[in-house]
Amino acid sequence: MKFRFRRAKPKPHISNGILRNSFDRRTVVLGSVQGGVACLLAARLGYLAVFENEKYQLEAESNRVNLSLIAPRRGWILDRHGTPLASNRADFRVDVIPERMHDKAETVAMLGDLLDLTPVARQDLQDKLEDARGFAPVQVASGLDLDRFSAVSVRLPELPGVVTQRGYSRYYPDGVNVGHLIGYVGAASAEEYEKDRDPLLLTPGYKVGKDGLEKVFEKELRGKPGARRTEVTARGRIIRDLETRDDIPGDTVKLTIDAGLQSYAARRIGTESGSVVVMDCHNGDILTMASMPSFDPNSFSDGIGRLEWKMLSDDDHVPLRNKVLRGLYPPGSTVKPMVSLAFREAGLDPNETVYCGGGLRVGNRVFHCWNRRGHGQVDMAKGIYQSCDVYFYAMVQRMGMDVVAAMARKLGLGQEFDLPVVGQSYGTVPDPAWKLRKYDREWQTFDSVNATIGQGYFLVNPLQQAVMASRIASGLNLQPRLIHTGKPQHAESLGIPQDHLDYIHKAMSDVVNGPGTAHRAALPMKDVLLAGKTGTAQVVSLSVSNGKTGPFKYRDHGHFICFAPWDKPRYACAVAIEHGGGSGAAYPIARDVMTYLWDKEAAMERLTEYESQWGGTAQERADSRYASYVQQYGVSAPKVSTEQEAEAVRDAENTQSQPQPIMSEAQSPRPEPVASPSANASPDTSDAASSAATSTGQSTQ
Repeated sequence: MKFRFRRAKPKPHISNGILRNSFDRRTVVLGSVQGGVACLLAARLGYLAVFENEKYQLEAESNRVNLSLIAPRRGWILDRHGTPLASNRADFRVDVIPERMHDKAETVAMLGDLLDLTPVARQDLQDKLEDARGFAPVQVASGLDLDRFSAVSVRLPELPGVVTQRGYSRYYPDGVNVGHLIGYVGAASAEEYEKDRDPLLLTPGYKVGKDGLEKVFEKELRGKPGARRTEVTARGRIIRDLETRDDIPGDTVKLTIDAGLQSYAARRIGTESGSVVVMDCHNGDILTMASMPSFDPNSFSDGIGRLEWKMLSDDDHVPLRNKVLRGLYPPGSTVKPMVSLAFREAGLDPNETVYCGGGLRVGNRVFHCWNRRGHGQVDMAKGIYQSCDVYFYAMVQRMGMDVVAAMARKLGLGQEFDLPVVGQSYGTVPDPAWKLRKYDREWQTFDSVNATIGQGYFLVNPLQQAVMASRIASGLNLQPRLIHTGKPQHAESLGIPQDHLDYIHKAMSDVVNGPGTAHRAALPMKDVLLAGKTGTAQVVSLSVSNGKTGPFKYRDHGHFICFAPWDKPRYACAVAIEHGGGSGAAYPIARDVMTYLWDKEAAMERLTEYESQWGGTAQERADSRYASYVQQYGVSAPKVSTEQEAEAVRDAENTQSQPQPIMSEAQSPRPEPVASPSANASPDTSDAASSAATSTGQSTQ
């Protein structure tokens, strides 16, 4: 039997009332849902409109308004008289941001036509773009006239990534004369940005200190950036300027340097490779730190090209090395006044004599004096003004090397001074303990014989020699200063008896004004007498070169230390000439530099005569050489990457760890002749006499 349940269940009765109630319930539910959504939307809109108002207003404003940083003007670097050594000048410039460029080749070609760039400049720009990273700006040209600047400005819509600026650029009035001292600036590298994370470093036109004082005082010189608000279209076209906040320039740094003397010393070095340091014996102020040849910091600030880099790297005079701080040389006979002070402090009677017959046997070897005919009976004073090697050979065996090393350190040799510089090579003051520690070998008698005439392991830099000269002159523990304070330095006494100092002063005066070895170093002022000491340092043995001629790298170094007036010292000076052939290349420079301090006109007249023979000033000679490189190489010079450039700079600076020639024999090289011409003789006649005498071998030290 089959049941039909559906038929058994009665159908519900649906009335109009039931339908109406069901609709009302659905309406309530849907209305509640819609109301809830509406409330949520209203709450969200209210939150965005009220609580997030500032955020979205700022974003909307940023779409309408462009905010850009204004690179701050760097603080000036001044000399002691307020003369600018590094300043800023108004500038029209063009930069590019590689990340924003669409077609680099097309952009470079168009900029080259608009700015009338030379083929070398176009190649340099391409090299910079290849090495550039991200948003770091690359300089195209600076110092533009208004016409060329405007020609680029009106075409900016066609040149994405190109930025034109009216601002200030770094300027070094003395150019190559202050390259090593002041340093230079350049665009921040990716490494510098990663370290600092300052958006200012990505601002077109902003540059950071890369070397020298520019690098040391980066924070003080940097300043604070300004800002400019401009209204722009959606495509970035400027409609109008809204507001500008001026930048705050960096602090001014005032040095002890005398700009005139610095320029003169750098120019007077001429075609030689060397350095000049002048110090004030009253307060330790450094008046001059000239190292030549150098580089033009104005060129480095604009970004050095492959052609200029080749010119610098081809130069065997190493223009990238700061020879004042990084040059290390055997000091030669310039240490003999210091050694004499050490002997006197150890109790040696200065009147005690040694017979010089041209050499002295030490063990199984004869150590020669520079004068093979000998000096006869020699006391301490004659040992200094005649620079007799045999006297010091004999006495150091009695006194010992320890007393000499102690006096050397007391007078500043082997020291690293507290100065605002990038780095110093401190050299070596040898003694028995040092050799045992360095080479695990015992000190020998011939080591003392070598060291006592400034050869062997002895290494100094020119700044240390200037400090030594100033301390001998003053008897004070003067510390060299580079920042001008206007305050006296309260230096303590070195503890050297005044009669010891007076004795050395008189002997050094006789080097120049008496029966000594450097008559031509006498100043042309009769009322100002110069005291000094010559020094010639071997770099190879006599079997390789005579030290005077031949390949540049085989010639002897020339040194001269001095102070004036000899009886009341005011200024001390040290000159070191690399591979100059002997001290004859050094003391004429010292004479003219010291003359400048008392008689500028006479010094400039002499310099003008020299420069007419050399082919112009250092800057003019550098420009002439660059022009010859342009003609010879054009754009074919090899490209140098930033890594290679950095490595080359490090190699030029790193002299402390470089192997130095250690002379195993104490045979002094041929020093300069005793010249008879008067101190007032013209440079042509006196220097010609020196050259003639040198060629005949009639020489003294």
